[in-house]
Amino acid sequence: MAADNATEGNARIEVLISDMNGRLRGKQIPMAAEKKVWSGAVRLPTSTQSLDIWGDDNDDLTGLSLTIGDPDGTCVADPRTLVDMPWAAPGSKQVLATMHELDGSPSFQDPRAILTAVVDRYKAFGLTPVVATELEFYLLADDWRERGVPSPPPALMYRGAPNGYQLYDMDAVDLLGDYLETLRAYAKAQGLPADATTAEFGPGQFEVNLLHRPDALAAADDCVALKRLAEQAARKHGLKSTCMAKPYTDHAGSGLHVHASIVDEDGRNILDAAGGEPLRLKSICAGLLQTLQDAQLVFAPYANSYRRFQPGSFAPVDLTWGYGHRGTAVRIPEKDGPGARVEHRVAGADANPYLMLAAILGGMLHGLQNELDPGEETTPSHVPANAPRLTHDFLTAVERFRASPFIADIFGERYQKLYGDTKHKEAVRYLRTVSDFDYRTYLSRL
Repeated sequence: MAADNATEGNARIEVLISDMNGRLRGKQIPMAAEKKVWSGAVRLPTSTQSLDIWGDDNDDLTGLSLTIGDPDGTCVADPRTLVDMPWAAPGSKQVLATMHELDGSPSFQDPRAILTAVVDRYKAFGLTPVVATELEFYLLADDWRERGVPSPPPALMYRGAPNGYQLYDMDAVDLLGDYLETLRAYAKAQGLPADATTAEFGPGQFEVNLLHRPDALAAADDCVALKRLAEQAARKHGLKSTCMAKPYTDHAGSGLHVHASIVDEDGRNILDAAGGEPLRLKSICAGLLQTLQDAQLVFAPYANSYRRFQPGSFAPVDLTWGYGHRGTAVRIPEKDGPGARVEHRVAGADANPYLMLAAILGGMLHGLQNELDPGEETTPSHVPANAPRLTHDFLTAVERFRASPFIADIFGERYQKLYGDTKHKEAVRYLRTVSDFDYRTYLSRL
């Protein structure tokens, strides 16, 4: 595993694990000591993966830190993920790892291990999920720390205000072309399967599509890497990137759409309606729809996430499905041939890609193992009446997650409790915090 020409100078290898929020945490190891990475000598407290959005281990709530001595786990590096860090000292590398207990078993807290366990269920049936993600994010001016609020990059401003909407606007792409060129160069250096890049609706908002992978874990790794590349490229150009779901009140939120199909051992797409199984594709849709309310907390993990679910937006609220219809929660872009697949349109850009894909593949598995009816189809001329809805309330999503047998089955009861209890704390703290909106609206009037 020795890296080429990387044993001198400031070159390093970064061993990275994902916490529950999808944030990368880890250690920098001098490249001269790289053998530690592959020998299992890199350790971190297992509680690192229980940290909430503020970085608190919540030991009083979970009992997973000092209460039990804050034990170490082993960071088991995945050699498939070893890539260059083009923004760092020449020869530097990064590698993603899965946290294992000292007895060698994967930690129940590790998001990569959770997704791997779901993929293994498909393997037991001789099936392989094929997955691609589409990540939206915003670029911001670098004065966000001083201002306390976000603002678009100066190149997209005119007299202090955003210069119009930028949906598919090639001028916006050109004006931030240096940044996008750096992002593409970083993606190429890391072997990321980045495809199309588009300007999205909001000022400074972009979407990068990643190509399909017949390996859901690799697809999640790609998405995590893309988030990091977007931020590193932004720093190089004096900007800030954010995957916050709704950074602006008056502009579009950022989503993380997932395209998924399933192939059998012969490489046949089992969702191909033209191949003789049209009901299976519908049952998959139904499985996703029936599990969406229970899993919404994974797709919308923060209080801010719920500001994205607004009537008339492209963030779906109704639990509906349709062929090619972008207003639905589950869309079927293609139903015939090898490209037959479902598109899951609910998750925000702030979702943890590993947990997100575990929930989506779990919902699809529910549809595979049962004959389910997704209900009425949404068409341009027909929207089903009285469809079940997602919640706009963070705390409601927490309670649904905590009570769900589906979540317990896919994530395990211990992780259901850890994640649910941690998010409950966040939701209650949000509800108890008096906001600037409260002061501006009520203080002078009541």
